[in-house]
Amino acid sequence: MKGRAQAPIALSMTAMQLLTQVEDAMASGSAARRGKIVRHVTDLFIVGSAQCTEQEIALFDDVLTRLAAEIETSARALLAVRLAPVENAPPRIIHALAFDDEIDVAGPVLEQSVRLDDGALLENARQKGQAHLLAISRRQALSEQVIAALHQQVVLSTAENRGARFSAAGFSVMVRRADGDDRLAASVGARPEIPQHLFNKLLAKASKSVRAKLEAAHPQARREVRLAIEEVTERLRAEGPAAPLDYGAARAYIDALQRRGQFDERKLEMIASVGRFEEIAVALSVKCQLPLEFVERALTQERSEMLLVIAKAAGLPWSTVKAMLTGRAIGRHASGGDLAQALASYERLKGELAREIVGFHRRRAEAGSRAPI
Repeated sequence: MKGRAQAPIALSMTAMQLLTQVEDAMASGSAARRGKIVRHVTDLFIVGSAQCTEQEIALFDDVLTRLAAEIETSARALLAVRLAPVENAPPRIIHALAFDDEIDVAGPVLEQSVRLDDGALLENARQKGQAHLLAISRRQALSEQVIAALHQQVVLSTAENRGARFSAAGFSVMVRRADGDDRLAASVGARPEIPQHLFNKLLAKASKSVRAKLEAAHPQARREVRLAIEEVTERLRAEGPAAPLDYGAARAYIDALQRRGQFDERKLEMIASVGRFEEIAVALSVKCQLPLEFVERALTQERSEMLLVIAKAAGLPWSTVKAMLTGRAIGRHASGGDLAQALASYERLKGELAREIVGFHRRRAEAGSRAPI
C-alpha cells in the first residue's frame, strides 16, 4: 500500500522534470528529439495511468499537447495509436488528435477513445471528411444522434465531392433529399453535370438564398435560371406529386414465397440477379423489416454505402450483394474496381454496427407511423 501511495508522487516529479526537457526540445528545433520525448512521456503515462490523479493527467495533457503541435505526422499517428485505448487518456490531446486533418492520426482515436463524447463526435462529423466519418462509424457503440448525423454528413460530403459521379437516379435522390436542406440543395445544384430537368425541379423548391447561390454558380445561365424557376414552379403546381411505383405484384410474389417457406437466401439471390426493381426492393424491405421508401432510396443512390449496411444487417452473403450492385434492374453497372472496393467495405463493416444503424431507422419509422395525424 505504501508503494502504491508513492507512485503518483513519483510520476508527478518525473513529469515536472520532463517539462524542462520539453522546453529544451522545443527550443532546439529538432523534430527527432521532440518525437523521442513524446514517446518517453507517453510511456510514463501509460505505465502509471491507473494511479494518476486528475491533476497529474492534466499535467501530462499539457506536456503532450504542446509537443504534439511540433512533431511529425508519423509521431502523432503513433501517439494516437497508443493513447486511443486508454480510458483516462488526457482529454485535450485526445481531442486534438481526433481533429487532426491526417486520418492516420485521427482514425485510431475516433474509432476507440471513450474520452470523445457525442458533442465532440458531432462536431468532428460536421467539420471533417469521409475518412473521419468512416472512422467514427467503426466505434463500438454510437448514439442515435451520432448515427443520424453521420448519415446526413455522408450525403452532404458526397454532394460536395466533385470527384464523385452521379447517375440520373442518384441525382434524383439527391434532389429529393435536398428539400428543406439549403446546404445540400446548394451543393447539388452547383454541380455542372446535374440534368437540366432535375436542376429545374431543385430550383422550384429552393429557398431564396439557395437560388441566389445557384445563380452565382451558373452565371452564364442566370436569365435561364430565373425563367426556369417561374416555369417549373407553375408546372409542379399543375401536375401535383408524381405517381409512385406499383409494388402490388411484387408484394404478392414475396408474400407467396413466405407462405410456402421459400423466401430463403437462395431465392433472395435469385431475385437480386434476375428480379425487377420492385421485387428486389420489397424483398429487402421484408427481410430487414424496413420501410419500403427507405430501401428504395438505398437502391437508387449512386454510392452503395447504405445498401451495404442493409445487406450486412440482414446477414446476406457477398454473392447476393454483388448481384444487387451489378443488377440491371436497379440501374447499376459497377466496374471490377468498384466491386473490389465494395467487397473490401463490406468485409470491414461490422454486423453489429450495421444492425444498430438499421435498427435506428426502423425505430424512427415506427415512431413516425405512431405519430398523431
